[in-house]
Amino acid sequence: MVSTKYNMKRNLGQNFLIDKNVALREISYANISKNDIILEIGPGKGILTTLLADKANKVIAIEIDKNIFNNLEGKFPKNVELINKDALDVDFSSLPDFNKIVSNLPYQISSPITFKFLDYNFELAVLIYQKEFANRMVASFGSKDYSRLSVGVYFKAECEILEIVPRTSFSPEPKIDSCVVKMVKRKSPPFDVIDEPFFFELTKNLFNHRRKKLKNILNMFYNVNNKIPFLDKRIEELTPEQIGNLSNILFRNLSV
Repeated sequence: MVSTKYNMKRNLGQNFLIDKNVALREISYANISKNDIILEIGPGKGILTTLLADKANKVIAIEIDKNIFNNLEGKFPKNVELINKDALDVDFSSLPDFNKIVSNLPYQISSPITFKFLDYNFELAVLIYQKEFANRMVASFGSKDYSRLSVGVYFKAECEILEIVPRTSFSPEPKIDSCVVKMVKRKSPPFDVIDEPFFFELTKNLFNHRRKKLKNILNMFYNVNNKIPFLDKRIEELTPEQIGNLSNILFRNLSV
């Protein structure tokens, strides 16, 4: 493990993995080979970065914290490219063409970075999230964890929770346990939508008002009529496919 000394910043969601066995299992889940170029967000103490570098062709490690970056710089093998930027501001298409993502993600950016990943054409991602966030990623309709995230992940990737990681595996110790999550990017969506940005906008609007019936939400944002289905339902009662169908009907109506 790379030796680092710095003050951790809770506002950046810094809970650093200190259990090497968890990192080794992440590597195993990702099936890293010398053909792989890996993206890592938030290398922290470098425990995972060093292991990735030993297995992969190249590792691109993005670190927002200047102090951490300075402590890590020059301490990794030559196949590690260390970048001092906010990953949310980085244009992934400007990076070397990575095919896998392996990271112990800063919890604070879990949602925006996940949606950013889903817009990129990766093959496989093995990521650590807080347990409650991971549960939302794989939640089915009708469950309390079903959310915009559940629908977005399902549309773009096959997703599963591989294991629960106890909070004692991190420093400082977070309040809840975490999970290792595997995402495999879909070659094509499980259902068709006419306009993908509209589908995601609709999904966001519906889940932002999840306690209202659909007819009340749709009247707030779109012109609706009695021929539109599901009007007396709430969003958590609809499968992702049904939301896609609703999106297509609304998009056609608004395009007339």
